[in-house]
Amino acid sequence: MTAIEVQGIAINFVKIQQKDFICITDIAKFKNPDAPRDIIKNWIRNKNTIELLGLWEKLHNPDFKQVEFDLFKNEAGFINDNLEQSQRLERLNSIEISQMKILISKTALKT
Repeated sequence: MTAIEVQGIAINFVKIQQKDFICITDIAKFKNPDAPRDIIKNWIRNKNTIELLGLWEKLHNPDFKQVEFDLFKNEAGFINDNLEQSQRLERLNSIEISQMKILISKTALKT
């Protein structure tokens, strides 16, 4: 892992197969050093962020479930009585964890 300094904040990143992966927690610490998780929670529920994640998944994940993802995208920023925000974040987090495992396994196979 390597770090760069941006406006006095160390931002960690790792390079895998010529691609850089940055630590969003380090970036969030710029806005709120004591509770970066709150910044990340706001980013994740932002509709633009969710659309970006969907585009990335569509381009890089052959197993991407567009229909299930559309439910998250359409609910972004809104309260849904049927699916609490914490439940939605938990489901989205589990999807992202599985995608990172796929990415890591594909990277490991190439090296």
